[in-house]
Amino acid sequence: MSGGSPGATITPRPAIADLPQIRAHHPERIAASLAARTPGQRPTTGEQLMIIAADHPARGSLGAGPDAMAMADRTDLLGRCLEALARPGVDGFLGTADLIEDLTLLGALEGKLVFGSMNRGGLPGAVFEADDRFTGYDASGVAAAGLDGGKMLLRIAPDNAGTMHTIAACAEAVNDLAERELTAMVEPFWSYTEHGRLRNDLSPDAVIRSIAVAAGLGRTSAHTWLKLPAVPEPERVMAATTLPSLILGGEVSDDPDAALATWEATLACPNVMGLVVGRSLLYPPDGDVAAAVDAAVGLL
Repeated sequence: MSGGSPGATITPRPAIADLPQIRAHHPERIAASLAARTPGQRPTTGEQLMIIAADHPARGSLGAGPDAMAMADRTDLLGRCLEALARPGVDGFLGTADLIEDLTLLGALEGKLVFGSMNRGGLPGAVFEADDRFTGYDASGVAAAGLDGGKMLLRIAPDNAGTMHTIAACAEAVNDLAERELTAMVEPFWSYTEHGRLRNDLSPDAVIRSIAVAAGLGRTSAHTWLKLPAVPEPERVMAATTLPSLILGGEVSDDPDAALATWEATLACPNVMGLVVGRSLLYPPDGDVAAAVDAAVGLL
């Protein structure tokens, strides 16, 4: 039995194919959909989160596994996100404004935690890659869209002077988000330049060093969470901070079982609050998005 008033008209959710016409002729529906969205629930003590991430395209990083253009088809990407977000146990989404707005219009972010990606200016292979400008959300935009927080990438490359701008910008973003009591999700890497590209050092000592820098950003860390890679010696690595931490998925693995085992070992650490995984679940080697997401949720 409908709970609406007699004669009320229920507007059906649009399909992916409808999005260009909505954006062209009714852009006001984006803000209205964001304002009407049912928010997600913050985790309770001992609860771990499963968050789907899809912010790579905004940096021009479209590859997943062996396919360098896997994420180039937006209809396909949105379809994969819809499938992943509909699985039981998925708590939220992390992405740039274009994807968050599309998925909100499609109704996929109802009851989900949502985090906006903030700095996407450090394009792979660019001479300014280490100077990772904030070209996505800012703190006021995160708040205006009703999101739960903002995510920032912090690649610390001592051999590249552009790193200092990124560190300062991330510190400012931590402050701006904290003023609004919004989560600042910082994703740090200790990095180095090789053949004109930034490479991340995933040794335990390098990850520990990056954690130390990220945790100290801003005038308060009260609302700071870390987004960290799963690496060897997880107990020693996670002992480097008291901040809540989420584990990222990284590149698509040729051995999904090995990736699951690495995530499982890291999830056992007491300050690990869950997973933030994108390409590994959206583009699994066997193409079965639902099964990949379910296997990851099963670790929590």
